[in-house]
Amino acid sequence: MKLQICDLCKQFDGVPVLDHVSMELESGHIYCLTAPSGKGKTTLFRILMGLETADSGRLFMERVPIGAVFQEDRLCETFSAVDNVLMTSPSSMSRAEVRRELMELLPEEVLDRPAATLSGGQKRRVAICRALCALSELLILDEPFTGLDAGTKADVIRYLQKKSAGKLTLLSTHQEEDILALDGIQITI
Repeated sequence: MKLQICDLCKQFDGVPVLDHVSMELESGHIYCLTAPSGKGKTTLFRILMGLETADSGRLFMERVPIGAVFQEDRLCETFSAVDNVLMTSPSSMSRAEVRRELMELLPEEVLDRPAATLSGGQKRRVAICRALCALSELLILDEPFTGLDAGTKADVIRYLQKKSAGKLTLLSTHQEEDILALDGIQITI
């Protein structure tokens, strides 16, 4: 799939957040969006997901399923890690398969606990697994590594690289080492 963004603009209360942003992206790559805080990364993601409307500019992309990790984990707190992933996974994916996916990122003993009882880093990994197990051709990850220590981040990066193969992946980060570890393509807005 290809995604083409032409002169996208968005402002809030007269303050420009996106100012004539243009880029062309295609499947099979991990694009790492960098910019200082408040410069429109999340707004761009929200426009791509149809949660926000641009003031002007054009967006050309196929209608495809999107897997997303927001800055907030957005888990169902009373559901277990397994049930949170099952909510968005394909119906063909069994509970046992979901457990195997989660065990690539989490210890087995936390998989059946309510999400509310998990640490911040564990919740983040559930949110990432949920997005990567959903049927999608476009992955949007808004600062996915927030709250992860170096060892856990390395595991998540390996998992992300494996699960995003062949997809168009767009993520935001403030860390240059994340871009290098992902073998990503840096885009600055």
